[in-house]
Formats: sequence, structure tokens, C-alpha cells
Amino acid sequence: MEHFDNILNWKLKAGSHTFPGKSGGTCINEAALIAAGFTYRPIRHAGDMPACFSRPICALAMSLNDSASDEERQQLLPFVTRLACADTAEVECQRANYIAQWTRFSVTFDQGLRVLKGALAIGRQADPLGLEDVQSRMDTVRQSPLVRSPFRGWFAAVLQD
Repeated sequence: MEHFDNILNWKLKAGSHTFPGKSGGTCINEAALIAAGFTYRPIRHAGDMPACFSRPICALAMSLNDSASDEERQQLLPFVTRLACADTAEVECQRANYIAQWTRFSVTFDQGLRVLKGALAIGRQADPLGLEDVQSRMDTVRQSPLVRSPFRGWFAAVLQD
């Protein structure tokens, strides 16, 4: 039964996923998509995100997500609800320039996290979503028959253990 609990706990994972990923998770951008109320779909690059998401910020978040260790990656969870903050072309350019300036050389995960925070402080901030709203949206996706169907055989095997 402990394996079943792992599927229900949201985890950020590297790469794009056929929801919900092998152990119940998705990348930060896929989680942000759901948290903002959009239908789940795999996100392979920042351009796959809806227009209300900042492309430079989503690209940085994806880079951090995919280069982080499993433990580091979970530090990105508080940012899931902050990526839907697209602004004017001028502000998006400022964000892109800020990110480029601070990441032109190799950066550690912690440095990248500081750059993400700085980029998010430029321009429009994402509309605040309460934890209950996000949890409700994540739970709705988890309950979807589309999500459960690839795991039916796996669930049956786990529940027999």
C-alpha cells in the first residue's frame, strides 16, 4: 500500500511526461499548467505553454527542473503557481535579458533559483492562487480516468503486494 501513496503525492520530475509520470509526477511547467486550471498536456519546451505564461521564466524553470537532483527539484514546487505571469513584450524582453545576464556562465541550482526569483520580480506577478485551489486542481487531475488507465495494471500489482 505504501507504493500507492507515492503516486498520490505530487513530485516534480525531470523531462516531459505522459501524465502523471512513472511515479506520479510531472515537470514544473506541466504542474504549473494544471495549477493554473488548464487541461494537462506534455510540455517539451517553453513555447508549449499557454500565452499567459512567461516564456523566458518557463524556459529557466524547465532548465532548473531538468538539471536539478531529485531533492533540489522539489524546491521548485513553490514556483508552480507563479509561472502564469506573461507581460508585455518589453517586460518579457527585460526578463529574458536578466536571465541571460545571470546565467551566461554555468550556474549552480541555488544560483539559478535566485535568478528565477529575480526574473519573477520583474513585471506582472501571477495572480495569487491559494493552496486549496491548487490542491483541488491537482486532485481533480489525479482522479481523472485518463490518468488512472495507464496505471490500472500497476495498481493491481501494488495492491496485491
